[in-house]
Amino acid sequence: MIGIVGGVGPLAGVDIVKKIIEETDARRDQDHLPVLLSSQSNRIPDRTAYLVGEEITNPAHAIAEIAFELEKAGATVVAIPCNTAHSPRIFEVIQEELHSKGSNIKVLHMVEETAKFIKEHHSDIQVGVLSTIGTRNTGLYKNVLENFGLTCVEPNDELQQKVHQAIYDQTYGIKAYSSPVTNRAHDVLVAAIKELKAQGAQVIILGCTELPLALREKSYSGLPVIDPNRILARTLIKELDESKLIPYSD
Repeated sequence: MIGIVGGVGPLAGVDIVKKIIEETDARRDQDHLPVLLSSQSNRIPDRTAYLVGEEITNPAHAIAEIAFELEKAGATVVAIPCNTAHSPRIFEVIQEELHSKGSNIKVLHMVEETAKFIKEHHSDIQVGVLSTIGTRNTGLYKNVLENFGLTCVEPNDELQQKVHQAIYDQTYGIKAYSSPVTNRAHDVLVAAIKELKAQGAQVIILGCTELPLALREKSYSGLPVIDPNRILARTLIKELDESKLIPYSD
């Protein structure tokens, strides 16, 4: 069974379940894979707030507890649809705590799976990354992409702040207004892609699971857009039953 630690944010968990369904080769209800989503935002502190020092409790503790609960319910592989949760200060603690509990569940690494995908399908290019401040400041994507021999292009401080606000601002951000996303948030993100293109980016990673809710096209400013949540969904299917995975097409 597939386990999803949802609630980080809430729509990201629902989104990955939807993408698991979309990427599964199924003709009837019974052909789909078993998925267990645990969406408990109230238990998990904000990941970026922890990384920038505004929150003292590491969200890894709650995430590990929920992952262990999913394992006890029958999950054999688990995903966390939150890019920032894969920063080493969080993800390594998740792994340590699961190990201390005697867990055998496999926890996929969203950012590494995204880098593998790009290396396979878009090799030898410069990769633009839109993300939260927490993700950028920890060097999460930069370090992982460089480990795969890829060059990372990130926004400058001013543009990064605008991208972060497009996600978090309570008056227009995606976390507050996701259905529909506000024009202001959408326009900020499209402008950010244009700026990354001007800096040399040849492909764009939507490095926060809220971003695909606002940017639904396959390309912007002529650049392919990579959705880590969809890549994670495909990897989950492959882990559980590769024969169910719909072949990838651009």
